Amino acid sequence: MTRPAVLITGAARRIGAVLARTFGAAGWHVVIHVHHSTGAADELAASLPSAEVVTCDLTDGAAALAMIARLAARLDDWRVLVNCAAVFRPDTAEAIEPDVFAEAITVNAETPTRMAQAFLASARGTGGRRVIQFLDQKLLNPNPDFFSYTMAKHAFAATVPMLAMAQARAEDRVYGLAPGAMLPSHDQRDEEHELSGRMNLLQRLTDPQELADAALFLADGWLASGETLYIDSGQHLLAQPRDVLYLARE
Repeated sequence: MTRPAVLITGAARRIGAVLARTFGAAGWHVVIHVHHSTGAADELAASLPSAEVVTCDLTDGAAALAMIARLAARLDDWRVLVNCAAVFRPDTAEAIEPDVFAEAITVNAETPTRMAQAFLASARGTGGRRVIQFLDQKLLNPNPDFFSYTMAKHAFAATVPMLAMAQARAEDRVYGLAPGAMLPSHDQRDEEHELSGRMNLLQRLTDPQELADAALFLADGWLASGETLYIDSGQHLLAQPRDVLYLARE
């Protein structure tokens, strides 16, 4: 295989699918990760110049590490890991929901961090390896909604500079990518999304393609390792008392 390879978790739909199409169009071999159902992933892979589908439940850390090991053993030029998959379930600051928290901390922080460590230890990539960790603009614009999700994303964000500092090779880079509101969330109606998506400094809908273009930029490693890009039309610079899902309904 002459194409550089990228693994994108949660790549069958929504933002992940936009990322897959963008990397595919740029000449990459795209490894599309899904939890278990491969219908949409197979259709997406068939539409790309070079792609394959892998399945893994990210609540199972051992299975995730085994997936990384299998890919590292057979991909000759695996340059990028994009940890995009996440769970986004509602709970509040009044009391942590134990099951919601356990899933969030595992899928949104622990497993992708372990995958990044394994990738950096074993993947073969010319010109260095890149890890891109999907975060959230809530890091700088917090609110008490989706409490466990936000806790997990803060923990995940802490790994970006730490992993960057730990790399012995300058050509290996670790990045954060923090999006804001882009696509409808949960049971949002179209008119609610139109309103909530504009709750940013530029008062515009942020196109998911902007996020994919940013990921492709980071894949080239021009930015200093350990940095995080915010792709949210300035949403992280605001102080929003609630998640925009609810602000659009108030």
